Amino acid sequence: MSTASSLTNASRQAHSGTAYFGRRSTLSASHRLHAESLSAEENRSAYGKCNNPHGHGHNYVVEVLLAGSVNQETGMVINLTEVDATLRERVLDRFDHTNLNLDPLFVNRVPTTENLCRVIFSLLQNAFQDAHPELRLEYVRVEETENNFFECREP
Repeated sequence: MSTASSLTNASRQAHSGTAYFGRRSTLSASHRLHAESLSAEENRSAYGKCNNPHGHGHNYVVEVLLAGSVNQETGMVINLTEVDATLRERVLDRFDHTNLNLDPLFVNRVPTTENLCRVIFSLLQNAFQDAHPELRLEYVRVEETENNFFECREP
């Protein structure tokens, strides 16, 4: 096989595989970790200082990773302005500077960061799938602190 042939085959493979686009956003929200089904002592034991009746807040970092083919005309998996708009409409406008306990999605769910991550995944998966059936939401990752992060993927 000639060198030119090898380069052409390598170039085709590079353009035919899955490519990934990741984007990060931040939001600030408060929450109180408290399960109505648990006693006061069980809540203190399970959640410690995060069970403070007045709640506490975090500056969350939300990261999404989308997978798909590179569009031959645009050279992109998806336009980042569309990703930003979807994140803003579905996640940031809803949760930024709010008390998560008051959101309808957390009425019967403790607003742990694990649950926040799952909720965000669900909100974004539907949005991206509706607009781009060929795209796949690989994961949503939510960093609660510099030491704690949670990730949700499709099972």
